[in-house]
Formats: sequence, C-alpha cells, structure tokens
Amino acid sequence: MPNIDSCQLTTKDYTILEVMRERHPARTQTLLTILHRKISSALVMFREDIPATVVTLSSRVAYRVNDGPAETRILTHGEMRGLVGMLLPITNPRGLALLGLAEGQSMTIPSADGSPETLTVHEVVYQPEAARRERLKLALGAEPGSSQLGRLVLHVVHRSDKLQDNAENKVMAAFDTGFDDPGPSAA
Repeated sequence: MPNIDSCQLTTKDYTILEVMRERHPARTQTLLTILHRKISSALVMFREDIPATVVTLSSRVAYRVNDGPAETRILTHGEMRGLVGMLLPITNPRGLALLGLAEGQSMTIPSADGSPETLTVHEVVYQPEAARRERLKLALGAEPGSSQLGRLVLHVVHRSDKLQDNAENKVMAAFDTGFDDPGPSAA
C-alpha cells in the first residue's frame, strides 16, 4: 500500500485534476490545497493497472468521517442531477480528498467550520476499472474473480499464409473489398 501522503490515480483522473487546477484557479483555498496534495503525491497508473481497492472516478465508496458511521457515495466528476444524496463530486473537498485513496487509507482536511476532519476509505464497493477487467475476463473465457487473464490463449482464426505465395496477391487480397469505387470525381 502507498504511504499515507500518496494517492494512486488513473491517467484519466490525473488529467482531470490537472485541468481543474489550470481552468479553475478561483476555487476555495481548501480545494486548492487538496488538489495540490493530490497532484504532487500521485502515483499515476493505467486503468488496467489500478488496484480494485483504490477510489477512482465513478467508484462507489464507503467511507467514514472521523469516527462516524460509514457513508456510501458515488464519486463523480462534477455536479450531477439525480440520485440525490448518492453522489459526491470531486469539486467538493470530501470527494476530492477520497479520490486516489486505497481501502484503509485516510486524509485529513479542514471541514466547513475550519476544524479538521479525517476521511477514511472503508471499502471500494464498486470500481469501474475493476468491473471492466472482470467483463473482459468473462468475455475471454476466464473464470470470474480469477487471475487467469494473463494466461488466456489466443486462437488463430485466419492465417495469411493460406494465400498464394505471390506478394502481389497478398497485397491485393488485403485491400480487395469487392467494391470498385473510383473515388471522388474531379468536378
């Protein structure tokens, strides 16, 4: 697990944070401070490599504020309508603080009244990147929840050496679609 001051971000999430910093310099000081901490401490990963226990955009996360009960929210990019009480945008200090944290990891931020509050990720209930990997495994025939994705075997469905050995025939076969379009006319 990364140290307490670091976070793990997908390339997409990191880019969104950089754009937020560049395009919205008039944000509150609290948001600017959290944004700077996230960007400067981020370990940036491809979506295929991000652990399933890390909060990414569109993740459903159960978290605690100080020692309070766990709350579950869906982390969103911006303000959204619908699902009232279920969404937590990263334009909110709590949402931004949770982005990139792993299960069990915490971040302390100032609350609305200025007192410190500690947010702790209890569980990443759903992460879109992990769900995508599971769908890919199923589509490729791996068992759900297994780590067989790296061991799957590809099967040849067409071999180019079935064509004649003549190089011209191979090139023609690759581009022959059966449609004879002369292209745009010189009108």
